Amino acid sequence: MILHILNRSPLDSRVYRQALTAMGPDDRLLLVEEGVQGALPQMVRHFEGLDGRLFALREDLIARGLEGRCADGVLVIDVEGFVTLTEEADKSVSWF
Repeated sequence: MILHILNRSPLDSRVYRQALTAMGPDDRLLLVEEGVQGALPQMVRHFEGLDGRLFALREDLIARGLEGRCADGVLVIDVEGFVTLTEEADKSVSWF
């Protein structure tokens, strides 16, 4: 499993498309920094098909006033959860 880490909002960058194309069926996607905007209900459509594999970093949601506003199906994790994801992954790829 590869952990893909995306720090750009789908509104500001199309790099998310490259990340999705590169993802395998067991890979996971973590939204961080401005990328957490993709976890909002009006934005999550960009990440269809990632049920149970789409994560958003709580600390970045809080920093942007978005905590509690994520779409259903987005798994919100804290920094410890981020560490766990990286430990579980064979490798990680950052998309920016």
